[in-house]
Amino acid sequence: MNAYSLAVLSAGTFFLTALLCGVWKYVQMVDSETGQAHFYVDTAHRASLMYAFACVLIAAFVNISQLGATLELVATALLVIYFGIAILTYILQGFKAETDNQVHRASGAVRVFMWTLIGAEIGGFLILFYGVITALL
Repeated sequence: MNAYSLAVLSAGTFFLTALLCGVWKYVQMVDSETGQAHFYVDTAHRASLMYAFACVLIAAFVNISQLGATLELVATALLVIYFGIAILTYILQGFKAETDNQVHRASGAVRVFMWTLIGAEIGGFLILFYGVITALL
């Protein structure tokens, strides 16, 4: 598996997830007195769409980058793994329907996880962006 393939396969997986979450969201909207789906069902749908297209951008960056294949794969994996975990978290919160703010009063473990997510997503992207900049300049 190379970084480009991982990014493209992740884009497809996240887009399919968005389509399925869209059905779930629609059913909740129809069944709701307010006409709205649960906050995290809506969030899972939107995040899946956003991350699908982010993976297309990542694939384009990998295609341009001239960094080593292993470094590109690690950077891409960091991004798509954390994207996937975020989506799964939103889906679980949508099923549980217990909160509309999963980080409010979060445990220490959740806070540590959030900082690893921030570091992995920004760090992974910076690596790929650096690869693009050095390839184009």
